[in-house]
Amino acid sequence: MSLDLHQGASVLAGGEELALALDREDPLSSLRAEFAIPPWPGGRYPERAYLAGNSLGLMPLAARVAVVEELDRWAELALGGHFGGPRPWVPYQEQMRETSARLVGAEVGETVCMNTLTANLHFLMATFYRPTAERFRIVIEDAAFPSDSYAVASQAVHHGLDPARTVVRLRPREGEHVLRTEDVVELLEREGGTVALVLLGAVNYLTGELMDIPAITDATHAAGAVSGWDLAHAAGNVHLAVHDWDVDWAAWCSYKYLNGGPGAVAGAFVHERHARDVSLPRLSGWWGNDLSERFRMEPDFVPRPDVESWQVSNPPVLSLAPVRVSLELFDRIGMSKLRERSLRLTGYLEALLDGAAPEIVAEVITPRDPSARGCQLSLRVPSGAKALAERLGDEEGVICDEREPNVVRLAPVPLYSTFHDVWRAVDGLRRLVPA
Repeated sequence: MSLDLHQGASVLAGGEELALALDREDPLSSLRAEFAIPPWPGGRYPERAYLAGNSLGLMPLAARVAVVEELDRWAELALGGHFGGPRPWVPYQEQMRETSARLVGAEVGETVCMNTLTANLHFLMATFYRPTAERFRIVIEDAAFPSDSYAVASQAVHHGLDPARTVVRLRPREGEHVLRTEDVVELLEREGGTVALVLLGAVNYLTGELMDIPAITDATHAAGAVSGWDLAHAAGNVHLAVHDWDVDWAAWCSYKYLNGGPGAVAGAFVHERHARDVSLPRLSGWWGNDLSERFRMEPDFVPRPDVESWQVSNPPVLSLAPVRVSLELFDRIGMSKLRERSLRLTGYLEALLDGAAPEIVAEVITPRDPSARGCQLSLRVPSGAKALAERLGDEEGVICDEREPNVVRLAPVPLYSTFHDVWRAVDGLRRLVPA
């Protein structure tokens, strides 16, 4: 079925019937059956419309099986599970070397699943943030996720620096909601000699803006600084090619678009030109030691010549099992197909909102250009975003999330969201956010 995403009123007029027809004709609609969809007891529909995968992804049904398998091995093999069975625990994370690399566009040996996101930011900044008297500033976006702000400020303090002088917070132009690439580049051209690190969110958590990673990375390197990226809202959401884009390092979480479960083990990337450099300073631990040396139990650290030298502890197998399952799912389908479906779902959401504009007082603050966003659209409502999100859940069976005071975030995730979910969200907004 042809869908003209520029005709908001026509799309809105198609109503529920159009949404259901689009789902019937969607070749990837069957993916939903591989996930646990929250029920809506007593509601108008048996299941809730889940548009909060940008906050916590839904559980792949195979995740339960994967965790139970490891529990069974623990019960049956105990210590022997470290080296025995079909998936020994000692090299467990190596099962994800190729799938995680393909997900973010890296080479094998450049990615590792370890720790959690902010911990990985600190571990990598311990290596790549080396301030000098002249070059010490860290550039982030003003609307960075708070944990990123805390992390860079504390790194400044750790080096005896004043965060107020060290951290540069990029703000959009007056009257605009998102950063312009040319403004980031211009700052680096003007003040790059004082910048040690540029650490931006590849997809901004609040606005949903997808930054121009290659252009900003190039400008960062031209200024003589290090390029780091927070991929928390980008991994599993948009196409990434961090190796080819020459990114120095990156980190991401696995519980949002990657559906690894609450507090899931995160991921990290270090470009091979750094990962192979065993002379780089790093916070070291037993699990980062060279495999041929590890079990000699010597006191001297011999780093592995890849990103796993940043891994300090053995893999938490029970927590990694769902991440392994999810990465295999992404690998089987491919980001190109998922991105194509994402563009259709998000475009449909945008068209519905445009068509309902006379009825809904809400401003989309996410870029209109599909290539400059992921699957999330952020709406600025007059007030009471938290109360609105709660009413959507209670009265309409639509789960979304909000950021106070006035932003509601809707994320139609291509793995399990449907056109009907999107229609239900806008239909509910028409009742709850009247003009």
